[in-house]
Amino acid sequence: MTVDVALGRRGIEKQKRRSLLIESSVVVGIALFLIFAMPALLSDFRLNLLGRFLALAIVALGMDLIWGYTGMLSLGHGVFFALGGYAIAMHVKLQIPADASSQLPDFMSLYGVTELPWFWQPFHSFGVALIAVVLIPTLLGTLLGFLVFRNRIRGVYFSILTQAATIVFFNFFNGQQKLFNGTNGLIDFKTILGATVSDRSTQLIFYILTILLLIVFYVLCRWLTSGRFGRLLIAIRDDESRVRFSGYDPTDFKVLVFAVSAALAGISGALYALQSQSISPRAMDIAFSIEMAIWVAVGGRASLSGAILGAVLVNFAKSILSEQFPEIWLFFQGGLFLIVVMVLPDGIVGWLKSSNFEKLLTLVGIRPQVATYPSLETDPDVQQEKESLGNKEL
Repeated sequence: MTVDVALGRRGIEKQKRRSLLIESSVVVGIALFLIFAMPALLSDFRLNLLGRFLALAIVALGMDLIWGYTGMLSLGHGVFFALGGYAIAMHVKLQIPADASSQLPDFMSLYGVTELPWFWQPFHSFGVALIAVVLIPTLLGTLLGFLVFRNRIRGVYFSILTQAATIVFFNFFNGQQKLFNGTNGLIDFKTILGATVSDRSTQLIFYILTILLLIVFYVLCRWLTSGRFGRLLIAIRDDESRVRFSGYDPTDFKVLVFAVSAALAGISGALYALQSQSISPRAMDIAFSIEMAIWVAVGGRASLSGAILGAVLVNFAKSILSEQFPEIWLFFQGGLFLIVVMVLPDGIVGWLKSSNFEKLLTLVGIRPQVATYPSLETDPDVQQEKESLGNKEL
């Protein structure tokens, strides 16, 4: 009996290693294709769009982490996204030539500012800006999460609170013309680390960096959602009260996941701002935060690959539809979302994992694999024996 259990465990471990090897090979293959093939296949404009959408896939990973796995629907992630974008943008706007007539960002002189605000001063340093991209959203997410989850606020009330936070930050940044250029935001990036931001070579570096960071954060989220910690997150999503009665404090886990998700949003915002060369309060708009949830829903909740797929596909569809049908593209977008919700409630990845996909394979002549081995359902000898037994009974 002990030998059988040991052999069973070895088989499970072998299967896990095989699955991990296949997944790693797929990730590396896709990354190499994106890095080496796509720059040659796409125009500079399309490649820049792809880079932006891959940056958005990072915040989609964070959204899937807290919503898909932990069951907390945040409608305020645009705040963390924008804060990361503003942090890197403030550094870029301070890259002013020494011989310039003013050492202030160009928009400040329009509003009569004569001295750089004190909180802008540290952003002269690139290192400080990088730290701020991660630290500011993380600290805000930790503080907000602790205050909310300590009081056991969840469900729709949590979503409403995140929306309220979005409104507060949006109105603040939107009304600060002297500090952040108000509605226009920080635009017209010039140089970063001595390189011209708008140059093709610089944008290509941002594109490759986005792909590499996306892989790193995919692995991080994959690790967090695997094993005991991942099962605990799912348990919190499905029945938080039972988790609490089991001796765990869901508050600590929820604060941690929310902080990690906020950090991912900040990094995503910084990468997006560098590739779009602008950041504005529109990133804090409630509609943008809702879009993040839509990306995850379309790709498939509790599926990290689905979050990435949803972010890229939805944004590319949005871009193409707006170009081809500028006056009615919103109707197409709304119809697409309705189809996904009604026909594919588990998202694209969920549909691929369901029996519907196996039925589709059967229609084209591909026999789906079954979970058991040997397959009693498809083995020819078993079928022949069943037929012979049936004939004898007759």
